[in-house]
Amino acid sequence: MNVDKAKKRIAKHVKKGFKGYPEVSLSYFGKSPDFATEVVVTYIEAEGSEPQEQRLVSETDVRDDETIQSVLIKIIERSGAATVTEKSGVSLI
Repeated sequence: MNVDKAKKRIAKHVKKGFKGYPEVSLSYFGKSPDFATEVVVTYIEAEGSEPQEQRLVSETDVRDDETIQSVLIKIIERSGAATVTEKSGVSLI
């Protein structure tokens, strides 16, 4: 899947706002605010349930990595996420 297409699909899910559970949250991390080397995907099945995390790492910026963006779309779709949130910016490691 094209990187731009994947980003648009993720943004479309995020724009919907909170629609209930299950919820998928995306957080980006890196050594500088301009370069994200990893993304943490957090899945919450229901309110009060234990969150599950998956970390995807790349030597390039994960926000521009076609494979990682495609994986994020697959995770969102296969989990049946009603809500998708994305933390803005890159948190420093």
